[in-house]
Amino acid sequence: MLLGVPEGPPALSGVFVGLGANLGDREATLRSALHAIGQLPGTRVERVSPLYGSAPVDAGGPDYRNAVAELATTLTPQALLQALQIIEQSAGRERPYRNAPRTLDLDILWFGDQVIDTPELVVPHPRMMERAFVLRPLADLVPQRVDASALSKVADQSIEPLQGPGWVAGV
Repeated sequence: MLLGVPEGPPALSGVFVGLGANLGDREATLRSALHAIGQLPGTRVERVSPLYGSAPVDAGGPDYRNAVAELATTLTPQALLQALQIIEQSAGRERPYRNAPRTLDLDILWFGDQVIDTPELVVPHPRMMERAFVLRPLADLVPQRVDASALSKVADQSIEPLQGPGWVAGV
């Protein structure tokens, strides 16, 4: 049981989480976050995309490091969200204003085929189709789910591959 929420049925694959950081030791923070996610009850990290560098979108601050992880989990979407927020806080995440620079940002992009629309959580993530830093790593993991036209719509956003999928060993 995590945070008072019982684990669900057998692990659900096809859960995708976006990871980003633009303050501090960005790559170390992302590796640490992936390790912490893999330690959550009933959760394992299945695959991780290559690491990307991207300019902030609708925000200022240093460039980001971004990736996407595919998980299998028995946690409910709400329990996973709560756990991810705790991981963000432990990495020093503050929310002084919308789109503020951050030490760590973890977003649930897809939770299987579920559609969720609550005040706390919207899945699929409402802005992921507008963000190259989400679509490019997603396309590396599940190209069949990322339409080429979606990628062309974000082609003007600055993003570059930095390291292949082996950048985070041991997760």
